[in-house]
Amino acid sequence: MSSLVRAASLTNYSEVARAVGLDPVRMLYDVGLSPSVLREPDLMITVEHVGKLLHMSAVMSSNENFGLRMAETRFLSNLGAVGLLIRDQTTLRDSLQVLMRYQALLNGALSLAIEEYGDLVVLREAGIASKANQYTRQRVELALGVMVRMIRQLLAPDWQPRRVCFEHSAPRDTSMHLRFFGRSIEFDADYNCIVCTKADLDTRNSSADPAMVRYAQQLLDKSVVSPQATILEDVRRTILLLLPSGRCGIEQVAGHLGVVTRTVQRRLAEQGQSFSSVVNEIRKELATRHVIESDRPLTEVATLLGFSAPSVFSRWYHTQFGCSAKDSRAALVAARRPPAYTQRTPA
Repeated sequence: MSSLVRAASLTNYSEVARAVGLDPVRMLYDVGLSPSVLREPDLMITVEHVGKLLHMSAVMSSNENFGLRMAETRFLSNLGAVGLLIRDQTTLRDSLQVLMRYQALLNGALSLAIEEYGDLVVLREAGIASKANQYTRQRVELALGVMVRMIRQLLAPDWQPRRVCFEHSAPRDTSMHLRFFGRSIEFDADYNCIVCTKADLDTRNSSADPAMVRYAQQLLDKSVVSPQATILEDVRRTILLLLPSGRCGIEQVAGHLGVVTRTVQRRLAEQGQSFSSVVNEIRKELATRHVIESDRPLTEVATLLGFSAPSVFSRWYHTQFGCSAKDSRAALVAARRPPAYTQRTPA
């Protein structure tokens, strides 16, 4: 099973891609991702898709710092409820422990390890694949860049790590790395890490809000109570993304989520659902919205619901609702029309 990461990992991708002369929509399609994922930050997508997208973007733009550019404008809010919980912890140490506890919800390929050596602390990204993976470099720089941005948001905007280490070799131009991380950078290192001090970890967060911690914890508790419910929501969101493309079979959805088809079938069966029933339910919800509650052309509605032709959509609609889509819309118009005024003849 492929490791998954929140689609929020691609926050600001479109802006960065355009800034270096790329067409973000075409780049996403070329690596097998729908551009709609950029509007669904909580959707889980495969790490391989993200890694390939960043790698190809760096190659096509001749910009070795693409991942770091992505990290430049990140905020804790991009991490969703986990970000809220991290932001309001008492110390940086507490925030990092929260990140370690919930990192699987954010990125299944990362594994943060905290190692203390006297007054120094090594924050090691132990889960990112080794140098042998050609799609690793940009993911590593994005991950460490986001980590530094997170620490600066918690401690101070001008905070500098004692050292930043990368397993990969140095780019031709290191000026952006020096500006972003400071002057203590090591390439071709034994592992990817950020070095800070023990004092940094124990610095108190003056803006910590216990009430917000309780609220964020409630949000997270709801999201991790039922793995089966989570897969159902992931399947629903993916179907919504893929339906308009006309390629929304269970194989495509499973591939989008980084699992095999049988896993999707089994997880849905545990919820008393089948893939076809989930697709049909979503189509009925969308049909109600687009046929009855909007004036979209019915040919466009058929496409949005993933039907190969308007005639196929018409047959499906009649089976589900007992009348044609045109009749449904006409009945709604008639119901909204004010009654005709009839003048009574005086007796």
